[in-house]
Amino acid sequence: MKRWKELTLYISDGRLEIDNNKIENEIRPIALGRKNYLFAGSHESAQRIAMIYSLLATCKANGIDPHTWLTKVLEEIPKRTVNNLEDLLPLKS
Repeated sequence: MKRWKELTLYISDGRLEIDNNKIENEIRPIALGRKNYLFAGSHESAQRIAMIYSLLATCKANGIDPHTWLTKVLEEIPKRTVNNLEDLLPLKS
């Protein structure tokens, strides 16, 4: 009862959801991936898998086609120095 006002806030604002199912469904693959990283072969391999997975999830979150983004990045990386890669990240500009 102490949190009734916060609990019913979604009624007064149509942008708010009654539950967090949408975000739960969005992060489910991350949780499953985390479980699969245990069988990546080594700690370093698991870190690499997690990094790639995070980049692809960032593409999805920003409405960027992962295949197109990855193709562009793989074509562009050889032309760059290691300290000149930040603008290749899958973020909306």
